[in-house]
Amino acid sequence: MAAVTIPISPVAFQQINVPLSGSTVTLTIQQRTNGVYADISLNGTQIIAGVVCQDRTWLVRYAYLGMPGDISFIDTQGTSDPDYTGFGSRYILIYEEGRNV
Repeated sequence: MAAVTIPISPVAFQQINVPLSGSTVTLTIQQRTNGVYADISLNGTQIIAGVVCQDRTWLVRYAYLGMPGDISFIDTQGTSDPDYTGFGSRYILIYEEGRNV
């Protein structure tokens, strides 16, 4: 399956509602002093809370959570972990259907 880019803005705290694979996914992304963290909800039910976001590391990982795919940050200029100042440019957020099934 092809990866889909999820649009994010270069702000320290944001909440995004995005339709993915027929489900509504809500991502709450925030920069803290020691990194970027995310909460993930699927159709209004939180499935992940406070997961650390690292370069090229899948966030959901487990099929039993019900997510039909997985989400990851990608550093387009190297292998650094994401920082909000580069969201949407250096650091992109991708979704890949069927990734954790």
